[in-house]
Amino acid sequence: MDKIKVGIVGYGNIGRGAEKAIRDSSDFELKAIITRRPPHELRTETPSALKIHTDDALSLKDQVDMMILCGGSATDLPEQGPRFAEHFNTVDSYDTHAKIPDYFNKMNEISKKAGLISLISAGWDPGLFSMYKCLGQAILPRGSGCAFWGKGVSQGHSDAIRRIDGVEAAVQYTIPIQEAIDKARAGESSLLTTREKHLRECYVVAEEGADKAEIENTIKTMPYYFADYDTTVQFISKDEYDKDHKGMPHGGFVVHSGETDAGRHTMEFSLNLDHNAEFTASILVAFARAAYRYYKEGRTGALTVLDIPLTYLLPESDEELRKELL
Repeated sequence: MDKIKVGIVGYGNIGRGAEKAIRDSSDFELKAIITRRPPHELRTETPSALKIHTDDALSLKDQVDMMILCGGSATDLPEQGPRFAEHFNTVDSYDTHAKIPDYFNKMNEISKKAGLISLISAGWDPGLFSMYKCLGQAILPRGSGCAFWGKGVSQGHSDAIRRIDGVEAAVQYTIPIQEAIDKARAGESSLLTTREKHLRECYVVAEEGADKAEIENTIKTMPYYFADYDTTVQFISKDEYDKDHKGMPHGGFVVHSGETDAGRHTMEFSLNLDHNAEFTASILVAFARAAYRYYKEGRTGALTVLDIPLTYLLPESDEELRKELL
């Protein structure tokens, strides 16, 4: 069986995680790593992979089956997604929830016109959590569900802070509020506001001479990221950041509580992650497999995780999966 030839776009935390996940998947071959940095500066784990500057990515058009887009949702993917969808099958982890419908429509239009596939928002939330929300709603329609994140490092929110002028380094921790969790388990999640479910803690290293008050205000008023939450901002030294805030733990869970005539039932799906980026990258690789399978069957346009049969995520045959997993 021919291997799926893959390109990684962006070689940050998720890009490096994708390289490791591809290494562990026997049906994939990492063909190229695409970067905005000078390619010769990359230190990769796959000697055979080409190192290509973003401006030269079209040279790979006939060499790559799937592009795994590893940029952030704040500024990278809104530009990176449509650009690559014109020429390649793509998968990404776009996670700005409020903007997903618009992003989907744009990617769908571009990829349909190109005769290609684009699978969007394939992380863990949106992504795996979306799948479990779907199950909860289907099985217990007389109920409601809610997702909680953390305590842990949010990659997208941390990236959004780092892009603010005057910020040298930053990390953001998402913290669920226990009272909200208790209400969700009691079937009262529909009554909770965004602000009542999570806190956001930001630790920021400011550049010398930067206006800290302006940075803090920009963070706390940032739409889609912090404006709807109780957010604290603490400025720290680079030494403190390197000592205490370089890890990437995260996790969370989905609660769906509902009723049948016999009583109340609660469904929960949880994650406990030592390294957020590597886990997200592993999801992207699995969904790249599924998206490529759909493409080989002749489907084009945009997809989400809700469109993917679970068996498409695995390289084994349907017969093998029935024997192993049922």
